Amino acid sequence: MFYYVLKYVILGPLLRLLFRPRIEGLEHVPADGAAIVAGNHLSFSDHFLMPAILKRRITFLAKAEYFTGPGLKGRLTAAFFRSAGQIPVDRSGKEAGQAAIREGLGVLGKGELLGIYPEGTRSHDGRLYKGKVGVAVMALTARVPVVPCAMVGTFEIQPPGQVLPKIKRVTIRFGEPLDFSRYEGMEHEKAVLRAVTDEIMYEILALSGQQYVDEYAVKVKAAQADGSKGRRFPRLRR
Repeated sequence: MFYYVLKYVILGPLLRLLFRPRIEGLEHVPADGAAIVAGNHLSFSDHFLMPAILKRRITFLAKAEYFTGPGLKGRLTAAFFRSAGQIPVDRSGKEAGQAAIREGLGVLGKGELLGIYPEGTRSHDGRLYKGKVGVAVMALTARVPVVPCAMVGTFEIQPPGQVLPKIKRVTIRFGEPLDFSRYEGMEHEKAVLRAVTDEIMYEILALSGQQYVDEYAVKVKAAQADGSKGRRFPRLRR
């Protein structure tokens, strides 16, 4: 119930008023039945803007850190995500990917919309990174279509590390649903999962116009962090 109060009474009207999102291809989102909406992830604002403009309820797999933050801010964030029906997923350890897939399949099994960011994390530089194959596993196992989605302009209004977003117009584009029924029964084939995931990412790329990086964002972030730690700066002489 809180989800619909947020969507239609509180947050939805406010976001539409402030950001005046351009919405393209909304007719591609199925009016009923299970489906996956797979999008790029540029900003914390993505969590709110896409659900605000969809006619149907959508459930996202949210990182567990949103539910375990310290202090008042952490408690408020956790309460918000729980009330909005979002599902926490622990991304650490070997079983993290399987746990996310189980939760996602549970949502799809109810005939609902599942929102997922195949990159697995927010882009730290505005580029589109290689997708993880979990989205393909869920699409093939549940036998549901995948609707590609592109958030355009959200990185500029609220890049990682910025607390409050700038008030600026953004665009949300949906592409035609992707049908992977030709791969039925092949959800355990690694080559098939990679091909399906890459096809999804290509469609997101076509919608977003981003620069593509054929590497996982998490690995690139880690490498950059290690590089900055190991960098030595010369002492200044007085």
